[in-house]
Amino acid sequence: MRRSVDEHLEVVLGRVAALPAFDQPLMDAVGLVLCEDIVSGVSLPGFDNSAMDGYAVQAADLAGASDENPIGLPVVGEFRAGRSEPIVVTPGTCVRIMTGAPMPRGADSVVPVEWTDGGTVTVRITQQPPVGGSVRHAGEDVTAGTQVLDRDTVLGPRQIAVLAAVGRARVKARPRPRVVVISTGAELREPGSRLGDGQIYDSNSYTLAACARDAGAVVYRVGIVDDDPKRIMDTLSDQLVRADLVITTGGVSMGAYDIVKEELSKLGTVDFPQVAMQPGKPQGFGVIGDDEVPIFTLPGNPVSAYISFEVFVRPALRKMMGQMPYRRALVPGVTLDGFSSPAGRRQFVRAAATSGDQGWMASTVGGHGSHLLGGLSRANALIVVPEDVTSVRAGDQVELMLLDEESG
Repeated sequence: MRRSVDEHLEVVLGRVAALPAFDQPLMDAVGLVLCEDIVSGVSLPGFDNSAMDGYAVQAADLAGASDENPIGLPVVGEFRAGRSEPIVVTPGTCVRIMTGAPMPRGADSVVPVEWTDGGTVTVRITQQPPVGGSVRHAGEDVTAGTQVLDRDTVLGPRQIAVLAAVGRARVKARPRPRVVVISTGAELREPGSRLGDGQIYDSNSYTLAACARDAGAVVYRVGIVDDDPKRIMDTLSDQLVRADLVITTGGVSMGAYDIVKEELSKLGTVDFPQVAMQPGKPQGFGVIGDDEVPIFTLPGNPVSAYISFEVFVRPALRKMMGQMPYRRALVPGVTLDGFSSPAGRRQFVRAAATSGDQGWMASTVGGHGSHLLGGLSRANALIVVPEDVTSVRAGDQVELMLLDEESG
């Protein structure tokens, strides 16, 4: 079975669905998509209050006040934030007031402390404030009954701020997908252990777990499972109870020991197409278990696994979280290097891209081999070469997938 990149992504997005929303504590909702309109039940501010440390006054009492002609007023009390005293500002008096404190009855303005001598019994004031000066009026920011956030908003720090300010402790939002990551292969060993002949460290499960966490998921890295069919299937069965999505890496090509492909093919719910891309040609996708949990079986070569995640898995996770758009943005740029590209395949070339007065410029890094991680670590973009282009020259216009940019 052969598919184009777009066809395979269409199959993936057609099979995964947005996770059901539920009420979540405010701090757990950071980064999630809101699934309700938020209408404030209170006004912001909820009462007239002082915007400055100073003195609550009747502005008319200070007509003509200046440095040469300061006006003295008796201080009849003090208002602090969080406290309200039964004090009235009558003509010819004032109240010492702190930022955020409610305005006392009778006062119509606040004189900043910088315009005074800071007196506590009697204060000398050198400027007349305008009526309403340095006063925050009730409801000037938000009035009760106003919609402050729309559904489908991604909840960042600023949105959390307004939710807390209007008194919401919980909100309805789509949860983070729970992603299980498994590496397969008898040759794999955990980083930090001793390598024997023919053995390599498992980088793929760490890479894919980091990718999934970066995409917003809750990640369970199971680690390494050797090429034993029963152990692979038992591990998958055990992990489904905590998985909204499963990622495996390795064992999906055409070899004699590609156990993942061999075992999952028996289920009839996972397809293993050859996708017209480089790297990342061998792909697997489908569902497993009674709950039909989506599973991606990605190639074992580390660069292939990473690029497969960016092209197929990240969009699926974004759909599950209700985030739009699903794909990373493509931006126009100019390549500083020339290279060839295979006919009939969409190539993803690792590149270091910078943005300047002339737009995005990209230099290729490392080779094109799907095992070359050194170049990938220096890349911040992928040059996306269409299937019908076989040669790219230095100075050509190209499309760049920016790896360190938010989707959209």
